[in-house]
Amino acid sequence: MSKVALVTGASRGIGLAISRKLAEMGYTVYGAARVPFSQPGVISVQLDVTKPEQIEQAVEDIIQREGRLDLLVNNAGMGISGAVEKTAEEEARYIFDVNLFGPFFMIKKCLPYLRESKGRIINISSVASRLCIPFQAFYSSTKAALEALSYALMPEVAPFGVKVTNILPGDTRTNFTDARKKSFEKDDPVYGERIWRSVSVMEKDERGGMSPEKVANAVAKVLKRKNPPVIKTVGFQYKLFLFLNRLLPKKLVIWIIGKLYG
Repeated sequence: MSKVALVTGASRGIGLAISRKLAEMGYTVYGAARVPFSQPGVISVQLDVTKPEQIEQAVEDIIQREGRLDLLVNNAGMGISGAVEKTAEEEARYIFDVNLFGPFFMIKKCLPYLRESKGRIINISSVASRLCIPFQAFYSSTKAALEALSYALMPEVAPFGVKVTNILPGDTRTNFTDARKKSFEKDDPVYGERIWRSVSVMEKDERGGMSPEKVANAVAKVLKRKNPPVIKTVGFQYKLFLFLNRLLPKKLVIWIIGKLYG
């Protein structure tokens, strides 16, 4: 009997690449997205991670069909750009609903079945959780919070044989870049064109970044390990950046990032 995986945000980008890779590895893959999609080897599940009742129904349907769940990949996410001062409360709350509470709801529902299978949870975080870029504060905050949730979860579920890993991709070529909500005006009277320049630099980096398949390959390597790492950073240069982030004074790191993106 093949193992069963559930991947959120699976209709495109990193989520789709992970779903394809899992199918190649022999998993029965359920790919969750807000709208139905078609991909060979992936069973489409219509699911909004901010809706607990939809999660409840989707997971119950999978268990009824398959009788088990071995892997949850929390990949669904969104981004917003803008100054902290100018970000609307509803926008800040919504990105936390998607990027933090969505994974929380998924974990909460899936854990009873993952305990039975001694399964895995993989949370897709970001290098931005450690290297926080100006005018992307809420994205970085949600990813840092997701990591903190993961670290607390690990010892809670370890006695049941459930293992948790955070994947930290750097800049990746996906339509996440174009889908990011821009919560600012180019002629902002306070921050002027600084926001626009900062976001333009970041988006250029993303469009020239790694392929989503590289992230999927990193997930595959983690799954093949009996004792998976707590954190898996994808890409040599991002491993170097995070090493320097630990080594250098934090004030200097913030100054450098400010020069690059501020």
